[in-house]
This record gives sequence, structure tokens and C-alpha cells, in this order.
Amino acid sequence: MKIDIHTHIMPDKMPNWVQKFGYGEFIHLEHRNCKACMMKGDKLFREVEDNCFDAGVRIKEMDETGVTIQVLSTIPVLFNYWAKPTDGLETARFFNDHIADTVAKDTARFIGIGTVPLQDVDFAIAEMERCITELKMPGLEIGSNINGENLSSKRLFPFYKRAAELGCALFIHPWEMMGEQQMQQYWLPWLVGMPAETSRAICSMVFGGVLQQFPTLRVAFAHGGGSFPITIGRIEHGFNVRPDLVAVDNVINPRDYIGKFWIDSLVHDAKAMQYIIDVMGADKICLGSDYPFPLGEQVPGKLIEEMGFEKELQEQLLFKNAENWLGI
Repeated sequence: MKIDIHTHIMPDKMPNWVQKFGYGEFIHLEHRNCKACMMKGDKLFREVEDNCFDAGVRIKEMDETGVTIQVLSTIPVLFNYWAKPTDGLETARFFNDHIADTVAKDTARFIGIGTVPLQDVDFAIAEMERCITELKMPGLEIGSNINGENLSSKRLFPFYKRAAELGCALFIHPWEMMGEQQMQQYWLPWLVGMPAETSRAICSMVFGGVLQQFPTLRVAFAHGGGSFPITIGRIEHGFNVRPDLVAVDNVINPRDYIGKFWIDSLVHDAKAMQYIIDVMGADKICLGSDYPFPLGEQVPGKLIEEMGFEKELQEQLLFKNAENWLGI
């Protein structure tokens, strides 16, 4: 059995919100000459394959790679945190309804997690409640920052409080990478910025006291925790030598939070896989592939399966840890 907690999906048809709302660079999909084009405003953002929106193709590829269940989440560029709150709520509801409809058509193969307009906490809480209670989702995907605002922001604490009360799992995905405009060449935002963004999110939630104040929150971070696991020594050292700068909101050693959140397995390297198991804990790593995008693991779980782990550990990594994070 394999549960892939990190897969993205989008509708094959969506409104042209730029025309409807009269501003911004909302994404819509155009089908041109057998190609599916994600349009950002009137500009081509990315060509995608039909496995990005066609559930039938997706299930066929899951069967080919031995994936039992995919956890479906929206593509981060569709978060639309920059939009007016009412417009962000409308787009979030549209994507959530699409994911819920996809899941309803095959509950044995798909689990959905939602998106919420975190530019407005009241709207975000209301839509989270709808996702959990009405759409029967176990959690949400949120970005590593909200329009440059760190996840440690006190503005977001009512959202975390309600998520904990609802038992809503959170999947943190990097987006709007810091320094992106300064490193446009060589795909550096994705190769360098994304790992740093994920560490930014983890450190923000640790140092900002989020994980301390809401200890029942079940939080998972994408891409093997980004650069956090390999730099935990530096992070802890900074905490120890400059508490006046680091420990201003939380006086507990950041290393003490290892084991209190999950990461996915997307590290692309056997030594890195063994390292995150050793450092982060074998019970806190979930299979995650970033399907269906090129930077993802093309055969989800292949690295885990090829490392010769004992059956119990392999099962933990491939599905049991995911069940614990999702609360299913």
C-alpha cells in the first residue's frame, strides 16, 4: 500500500477571473492544439499534461506505479493570497468543490485537502470549517508565507486554534520564494528557493510559538522539510548563542520540536533519505511525490522501496505515517 500525501490537481475548466474581477493574474486553463496551457492573466505560465486534471489518466498512472491513494491538493500558484479576500474566497471554494467532487467519484483512490484565503483569517476559518464538516476533508494545504508574512504572525493564531479544534491536518507547501526575482536563471527559485522557503516556514512556526501553543496541530512540510533537517545544527546553535535575537517569542530549543511534525519523503537521494530518517524520525516521514510535476519522484516510493528497509519501516514510510498525519 502507498499513500502519496503530496500530489497536485486542478480543474480542466475554470472561470477567467481576470475578466470577471477586472484585475490581477488569476490562472485559467486554455486547451490549445492538444496542449493544456495554464494562463496567468493573458500570458502563458506553464503547459501541463492531462494527468494534471484528468482523474482517469491519474488513476491509470497510479496503477502503473503502485500508488494506492493520492492526497489531492491544489497547485500553489492557485492559492491567490494576493487577491481581494472575497475573490480569494470564491476561487478557493471553486477549487475545493472540484477536489471534493473528484474524491466523491472514487473514494478508494483519492483523499482531498482544501485551500483557504489566508489573506483574511475569518474567511479562511469559515472555508476551513466547510472543508472539514461539509466536504469531509481531513485537512488543508497552505503556503509557506502569506504575501511575505511569516507563518509565525499572530494574525494567523485564531486560524491555528480553530484548525487544532477541528483536527484539521495542515500541509505546508513553499510558494512565492524569497529572493525569487534575484535568481531567475537556472530554475533557481525551485532548486534553491523552495528548500529555503520550507525551512523558513518550519522555523517560523517553531520560533513563533505556533507548535508550542497548539501542540495537537498535525502539520506536515513538503520536500523533505527543505533545508531544515540539514541545517538544524546551525539553527540550534543560533538559538543558543543569540537567544536575544532568536528566542524572543519561544524559549524552547528548536531541536525539541523534532518529532512533533511530519515531512514528506521527496529528497531524491538515498543518503538524504537515511539522514532525514535518522534526524527527523522514522515515524514522521510520509511518502510524497509532487505528482505530476517534473521535480517530483516519477515512481512514487521507488527510493523507499529500493533502500532495503525492513518491512515495518517500509510500511511506516509508505502509508502508516500518512494515516497518522491525516488522522484516518
